[in-house]
Amino acid sequence: MDLNLLKVFVSVAKNKSISLASNELKCAQSNVTSRVKQLEKILGLELFYRVPKGVILTSSGEKFYPQALEIIHKMESSIASLCKDTQLSSLKIGSTDCNAVVRISTFLLQLHKDFPKIQLELFTGTTKDIMKLILDYKVDIAFISGEPINENLIILKKFEEEIAILEPYEENTPNVTLSFKDGCVYDEFLRNYYKQNNIYVEKTLSFGNLETILSCIKVGMGKTLLPTSIVKKMGYDKDIKITILPKNEANIPTCMICRKDNIPKISDYLKKMDIN
Repeated sequence: MDLNLLKVFVSVAKNKSISLASNELKCAQSNVTSRVKQLEKILGLELFYRVPKGVILTSSGEKFYPQALEIIHKMESSIASLCKDTQLSSLKIGSTDCNAVVRISTFLLQLHKDFPKIQLELFTGTTKDIMKLILDYKVDIAFISGEPINENLIILKKFEEEIAILEPYEENTPNVTLSFKDGCVYDEFLRNYYKQNNIYVEKTLSFGNLETILSCIKVGMGKTLLPTSIVKKMGYDKDIKITILPKNEANIPTCMICRKDNIPKISDYLKKMDIN
């Protein structure tokens, strides 16, 4: 099968648009359309539904998408291994914003010191964002909150976290939760925790910055849930009330993960790194 057909399919699926895919691939829309039809003919399957705002994957398309990504990755890796030496030349790293605050600087500096010839790239976001990047082969390793349940992923190293509810010291403050970006594991956990314990939440305020959240707690605007390592690293451990949850209630380690079919050549080194 022509690898370019798969790349066209992946681009259209990702962009949900023939025109956006043509821009990304730098070719005519008619060329993209014809290649999609060619792939559908080869497979004997309809891969996309045409909708007013673009295209969406059919059930067959959704099943084929991760397989297409895997085929593209394996082909490109095979070609690269024939053209380059066995040394790792680059490493793309995904990290949650929370992990980035606590340990990513130490990690990058140590990695660069021990492997100065490796080109490092860093991508940050929520666990939801980073999971998508690693499953789509956009990063080689990733730091996420919580253990992965996807069978295509393995844990290289686990960092235990002390999880706490963070509140103002003042009494009679409003029961308002201060949340981070959509896809943050800690926000989801706190919502479920309050629900299970029948604790009424007046409202939720969303912020895109961890220090803003901690500052708002300090002045009595609400509560949140985060690892204590973040609070200490950002210097708010004396300014807010910290209620540590027992491990059997809140076990959310930070995990360094990779795909089973894309294990870095330096995986043994990564497993032994001491960056706490």
